[in-house]
Formats: sequence, C-alpha cells, structure tokens
Amino acid sequence: MHLGVDSFVSTVTDPTTGHVIGPAERMEHLLEEIALADRVGLYSFGIGEHHRSEYYDSAPPVILAAAAARTERIRLGSAVTVLSAADPVRVFQQFATLDLISKGRIDLVVGRGSFTEAFPLFGLDLADYDSLFSEKLDLLLRIRDEEEVTWAGQHRPPLVRQRVYPRPLQDPLPIWVGVGGTPESFARAGLLGLPLMVAIIGGEPRQFAPLVDLYRRAGAEAGHAPEKLQVGLHVFGFVAESTKAAADTIYPGWHEMFTKVSRERGFRPPTRQQFDATSGPNGAFFMGDPQTVADKIQRVSAQLGGVDRLSLQMTNPRLAHDDLLRGIELLGTEVAPMVATA
Repeated sequence: MHLGVDSFVSTVTDPTTGHVIGPAERMEHLLEEIALADRVGLYSFGIGEHHRSEYYDSAPPVILAAAAARTERIRLGSAVTVLSAADPVRVFQQFATLDLISKGRIDLVVGRGSFTEAFPLFGLDLADYDSLFSEKLDLLLRIRDEEEVTWAGQHRPPLVRQRVYPRPLQDPLPIWVGVGGTPESFARAGLLGLPLMVAIIGGEPRQFAPLVDLYRRAGAEAGHAPEKLQVGLHVFGFVAESTKAAADTIYPGWHEMFTKVSRERGFRPPTRQQFDATSGPNGAFFMGDPQTVADKIQRVSAQLGGVDRLSLQMTNPRLAHDDLLRGIELLGTEVAPMVATA
C-alpha cells in the first residue's frame, strides 16, 4: 500500500504564540511540507480545492506546479478537482502541463466537492449538481483518450474535431474519481473502469465495504481488469510520538473547523467525546503513534478487501508548522514501511 498526505491549505493560527500565519508564509510552509514528504519517501501529496475564506487552495494547479519544481519523486495530485464547476478542456490542459513539468508524476482526482460555493461563483445552478459532473467527466475522459474530439452536451458548447494540447507524458493521464457515500458514484466509477478515491470523514471505515464491493463488481461486469480497479482512501488523521499527543495536538483545530461547519449546516456543536470516539480503533480518524496508525491502516485495508493507496488529510487551523512537519516525517519514516506490504 502507498501512503501520502492531502492538504486543504487552511489558514493557520500558531497555537503557542497566537500569531496568524499570513497567506505568503502559509504557502511557503506548504511547499516545505511537500518537499519533506518527498524526502521521507511518501508516495503522494494532494492539494484540495475550496473557494472559502479559511482555505488558500482555490488554484491547485498553480500550487502543484511550484511543488513539482521542488520535488523529485513524490506523486502530486488534486484532492479533489471540483470538476462540476470547471471546464474539462482547461482541466486537462492544466494537468497535462503539470505532468510534463513533473516528468510524469501527476494524478488527477475529480469529484463534486464537499462545499457548494463554487456553483454560484462560476454561475452554475446547484440543481444541476449531478448532470454537471456526469457530463463533464464524460468530456474529460474523451479528451484524455482521443486527441481529436467531437462532442456535444447540455452544459457546454460542443466540440467539433477539436484537438486539445498539450498531451501529458503519462499515457493515459491517471484520472481518479473521488466519491463520498452514494452507491451511484461507486457504481459509475466501476463501470468506467476508473480508480476510486473514497473520502471517509465520519462513521466507521468498515461500513464502506459494501460500496467498495459494488464498485469492484460493477467494474468486473463491465469487463475491466481487476488491476484497473484501484481503491484509495482519503482520511483525516495525524501521527505523533504518542496517541495522546496526536489527539491533543489536533483537537483544538478540529473543534474550530467543525464548529463552523456545524453552525452552517444546522448540526449540533462538536464535542471532545465525539472526537475521541471517531479517533478510536473503529472510527474514521487515523490518529495516534506510528504503530497505532499502521495497525489501523492494515485493519481497514483488510475490511475493504484491499486498499492501494491511503492519504492522510492533515489540514488544521491550529496546528503548528513544526508539529505538521514532524507528523509528515513519522508517516514517511515509520508508518509507511510498516504498511508497504499490506
């Protein structure tokens, strides 16, 4: 199994000094984090996409280009590109260019995102949530697989014998589908024979086993080879010297993030009890010392019938830069070797 890190590039307030990290300094910290992930042998680093004041990741390809110039081996990708709100032609051009800059180290993970701000921002109707993604994914795959494209749809002007350049170094450019918890999304990815990135942000990971099985069955029935049907997990987590240290370090920022989201969505305010339960052996958070995290990764992989890739989302608005660097170091030097053969 391959391990990596995902970041939503959140705004950060240093928990010790109270200093608010400015946008330029936060970007510099992010590039240091990616460079460290490369040095300690992690497999991948993904950048999310949000259009909210508390995140700096509205333009992932720009960040990934800077990261490509500072790294040598690590795979770089989106986590996820909000395809519903983007033009597939431009998405392909941007990530094909990134693939050339990085010498073939790019993964494009596309999804619908967990927030809806992109829809009004780009003049889209939220009522078209499903049809926008389906249509744009179809076009993106056509562009990837055919150098000359003739295509027509509902949400974008047609293409008639258009050629889209540049072409990426990887052939084909890896396109993953990011999914939440709807059976239709899992089945669609399987029918298309695309690798699957499952975002697990709550509940118990083992509850996703029937959905992952649905994905594999749909892919097999569509005639896709098992090796094409890769499964990745995007999970919230952190690694520290001890399980208590990991939880105590992450909790203040987690509470801040989820208090805001809960207020927006009409949920009950989050509690430490809820956090601790979700961080436990069967919960959605992969939190603890290296051995604890490695054990959980291996256990969840077995529950889901095998996982090819797992990325820890370490975004936190109250996490000191040095603590995050140490978490990345432990993930690469201690956790990754334990799960390499899982």
